[in-house]
Amino acid sequence: MSFLKEMLPRAFRMSGRCMSSLLRCVDSRWSDVILHNELKTLDEMPGPSAAGFIWDLLFRRGLTRLHQLQVEGRRQYGPMWKAKFGPILTVHVAEPELIEQVLRQEGQHPMRSDLSSWKDYRQLRGHGYGLLTAEGEEWQNVRSVLAKHMLRPKSVESYDGTLNSVVDDLIEKLKLRKRENSDGRINDISAEFYRFGLEGISSVLFESRIGCLDPVIPVETERFIQSINSMFVMTLLTMAMPAWLHRLFPKPWDTFCQSWDYLFHFAKLQIDQRLKEESERMARGEKIEGRYLTYYLSQAGMSMKSVYSNVTELLLAGVDTISSTLSWSLYELSRHPEIQNELRAEVLSALNGRIIAKASDVTAMPLMKAVIKEILRLYPVIPGNARVIPDKDIKVGGYLIPRNTLITLCHYATSHDSKQFSEPEEFIPHRWLSRSEGSHPYASIPFGVGKRSCIGRRIAELEVYLALSRILVHFTVEPAEENDRVNPMTRTLLVPEREINLRFIER
Repeated sequence: MSFLKEMLPRAFRMSGRCMSSLLRCVDSRWSDVILHNELKTLDEMPGPSAAGFIWDLLFRRGLTRLHQLQVEGRRQYGPMWKAKFGPILTVHVAEPELIEQVLRQEGQHPMRSDLSSWKDYRQLRGHGYGLLTAEGEEWQNVRSVLAKHMLRPKSVESYDGTLNSVVDDLIEKLKLRKRENSDGRINDISAEFYRFGLEGISSVLFESRIGCLDPVIPVETERFIQSINSMFVMTLLTMAMPAWLHRLFPKPWDTFCQSWDYLFHFAKLQIDQRLKEESERMARGEKIEGRYLTYYLSQAGMSMKSVYSNVTELLLAGVDTISSTLSWSLYELSRHPEIQNELRAEVLSALNGRIIAKASDVTAMPLMKAVIKEILRLYPVIPGNARVIPDKDIKVGGYLIPRNTLITLCHYATSHDSKQFSEPEEFIPHRWLSRSEGSHPYASIPFGVGKRSCIGRRIAELEVYLALSRILVHFTVEPAEENDRVNPMTRTLLVPEREINLRFIER
């Protein structure tokens, strides 16, 4: 009130135009005061007891069902609730309007949740931070370098030749695998697509192949794949365990560190080989095109410590996206043959007699894009993202969220919300071709939004488009068994809980 008593007499002595402007300012200041007083605190936010949450997390549902806990939490507590695990308090946000409110207040250097075990490992071994672990200006600098070559459409299109050579090998590998069974059955298709995804991102990063699709996979490459799997499995466990427990139960932490050791070792070998070849070419006076990311990173003024960390993390970033999206796409298309046939017809029409798609062909494949959007809605690779706003309190859904609070954005819950999508559990890609279904733009954001959105999105999407179009040209895909339902599970990322087995019939 003292603010009003001071300012209003001055306002009446001013001209009408100035007074009007000032009154708008007064109204804004007064509204903020009222709004702030009306905001609820975290103490008033609903949520399970600490013991109840730990019981649900570890025993009733388990860490592999974190995506389902989102849906149950929204149903039981509403669009916002809090949960405490040990010393960590998390605010869960499970409505697109509220997710938008969070993301619009995240500031110049958005922060994800603290991948504490990842950072602890890097500090232990003296490694640098990469794009997935860095924060603040360090993250911004790396992001700026990579965005030029991973987010600009024209830059990404230049990779279609490289990626198509990997697709060539994938098709041959699928033909070889289907001949192992008389009915064309390929078991555990996700494993094959995992190797394909890793080979693709490696070919982009290193301009060389690492043998993931060879008839006999090199021992080092197979160990690298196993290390990725082991690291992701151990990530949730090591983050849930306090540091002092590592001494009592050392195996999870030791396995986690050993997995990361080999990931860094493998990436360093590839980087050093790539840079040695570039140096030799420069010594011979040859022109260096510098189109590939390892070269760009090393020429961007980064220390080699930073280059090793960033490339190691980039190798991880796209592999699961590609493997998961392709696996679930063929799984759903095999169960919906009418959509598979329609998509195949679209691909053949766009190719106009060719069998190999280019990046420019995708613009003539709206159903292809819709299928991938629907797969990522049903099976978001990252079921929940997180934010920490370090420099200010924010207002979300009528609550005042103090700075440094961990906020979980429940993407799985919003993309499975019947208020946003009719028949949310059904595979209906045509919903994305129609404007009749008015879902909120933040209801399904599998790659994130804004500065912290997935930097490898365009390359991953292109690799999926090229692979899926070629698979449909060469094969009809059917379920290996009738009514063979596969559900997702959380393993840091969302993955199939068991093998996806399909029949590939050559056309």
